[in-house]
Amino acid sequence: MSEEKKHNYSADSIQALEGMEHVRMRPSMYIGDVGVRGLHHLVYEVVDNSIDEALAGHCDEISVFINEDNSITVRDNGRGIPVGLHKKEGVSALEVVMTKIGAGGKFDKDSYKVSGGLHGVGVSCVNALSDHLKATVYRDGKIWQQEYERGKTMYPVKTVGDTDTNGTEVTFKPDTTIFLQTVEYNYDTLATRMRELAYLNKGITVTLTDKRNKDDEGNFISETFHSTEGLSEFVKYLDATREQLTAGVIAMEGEKNGIPVEVAMVYNTSYSENLHSYVNNINTHEGGTHLSGFRRGLTHTLKKYADESGLLKNVKFEISGDDFREGLTAIVSVKVAEPQFEGQTKTKLGNREVTSAVSQAVAEMLTDYLEENPNDAKTIVQKVILAAQARHAARKAREMVQRKTVMSIGGLPGKLSDCSETDPAECEIFLVEGDSAGGTAKQGRDRNFQAILPLRGKILNVEKAMQHKVFENEEIKNMFTALGISIGTEEDPRALNLSKLRYHKVVIMCDADVDGSHIATLILTFFFRYMREMVEQGYIYIATPPLYLVKKGQKREYAWDDNQRDVIVQKFGNGANIQRYKGLGEMNAEQLWDTTMNPEFRTLRQVTIDNLTEADRVFSMLMGDEVPPRRDFIEKNAKYANIDA
Repeated sequence: MSEEKKHNYSADSIQALEGMEHVRMRPSMYIGDVGVRGLHHLVYEVVDNSIDEALAGHCDEISVFINEDNSITVRDNGRGIPVGLHKKEGVSALEVVMTKIGAGGKFDKDSYKVSGGLHGVGVSCVNALSDHLKATVYRDGKIWQQEYERGKTMYPVKTVGDTDTNGTEVTFKPDTTIFLQTVEYNYDTLATRMRELAYLNKGITVTLTDKRNKDDEGNFISETFHSTEGLSEFVKYLDATREQLTAGVIAMEGEKNGIPVEVAMVYNTSYSENLHSYVNNINTHEGGTHLSGFRRGLTHTLKKYADESGLLKNVKFEISGDDFREGLTAIVSVKVAEPQFEGQTKTKLGNREVTSAVSQAVAEMLTDYLEENPNDAKTIVQKVILAAQARHAARKAREMVQRKTVMSIGGLPGKLSDCSETDPAECEIFLVEGDSAGGTAKQGRDRNFQAILPLRGKILNVEKAMQHKVFENEEIKNMFTALGISIGTEEDPRALNLSKLRYHKVVIMCDADVDGSHIATLILTFFFRYMREMVEQGYIYIATPPLYLVKKGQKREYAWDDNQRDVIVQKFGNGANIQRYKGLGEMNAEQLWDTTMNPEFRTLRQVTIDNLTEADRVFSMLMGDEVPPRRDFIEKNAKYANIDA
């Protein structure tokens, strides 16, 4: 191309992309990313269509299949997508729905009162990002069908048979030229979302079947999710490994100011607050007006009851809203006809009218419960008073951490070996298990951008510790100080200030054994409970040191699992020597750098939260007091568990 052509910015330079072309060129704008999360989001968009049929009262069974080739089939018993001629477009309504961005029945309030789907792009977006998609509609006594390649129709809608049922079936295979990282679906990820949808929409049956794997009896791996109690069952599921304070679940369901509201909550003996909120089945992990309404209704009602009952007459200090939510697990679900989302990820509800609706609903529900259950009411208020006492103690401990954190370099932990680079975006810190491994890591690191902080033994289990004990713990104080993070304000004791974060990669590096995994989980629990924003912003990583070194003569190769080891041994032949690394300290500095710390060759696993409610449940199970659920989880996932995902 000539230089003149390159710099000639004219009307011809402007590209007018059709909707489907734009989706393919900028997929992340529509599904978040083209990694694992975006891949699974395709399934959610198709299932959302079926859920919307259920919300409209026309569907109660949804089946999802992961096929042998990693394609997905979603089938429902709804009305079936209309197939008649669309007057404006001049083609079948099915083709319009499948190939036009923004087309569908969700914009017609006579067809759907509310609908889910975070981005509102639906199945047409899935079609655009699929190598192949087949839509089959059972409607009006006929079976209708149309297929597409990368969003483009292969033939007009046609009838392929007769039927006496209604419904829609969509089978799609993600495009490997879009999803370069992987097109392999994770069964547990999909199961978590299907279970969630069943709880949020009681009465619906959702079945997930994995045709890639069979059980011991030769049947495909499959689960059926159905809930008759809705959120009450959801709360019991999330809180199964915690010790309850109240006799049962406090729950309500109704409509306030034209907004359907469902709430379920339970108090437990833990010290964490676990609030989960949904709008039209969307997990609003940034909260919003519905969560504000819940907090307002809860605090006002509980404080009024405590004052009137005289339970606070001997309390000499102020009780805040946070105190009323310690040890609380609650789920708030609202259905809003026209939700307005705010926040960076569009998961924060902004509709102002929802605040009063939820607040009134919670106030009425809680008032009735407290009057009918005076023993539970007294137990809750006593828990609140203890929380207030602990909060005052925690504030003093937190202030000690703050003073240490804001000091100059001289205030950094003595064990920290810092790096010379000062740009946080270029810096990384390794949280290393033990002084021995810490010493090796210090010798092997690149001092320019890699810092090392050895941690002594197993850090405090924050899942079972009061807040002031967390801030008094020496290893945790060292982490706060080394990272340069301040925590807590009067309004929000757990608010993080990341403006002075000193490293944009925080790497947990532990031994590749049971103790190392336990320590890594303890550290992850700490970050999840006290520094969740760091996880959500992608700052936390886990190092993956090798398990084996295979040697024969001058040949050497590392293996990260048993399969790799066996392949290398077979390649080397007889006489291969296998060294099993029981800990980081068994490697010399050069080996640790080559395998685990060198950015050119290492593998770092970024810690992400795909589903907040499931992450909350797993951490409480792994780090709580209940042994049987933890044993069951470990036995089921011993080989495959990947807690960082």
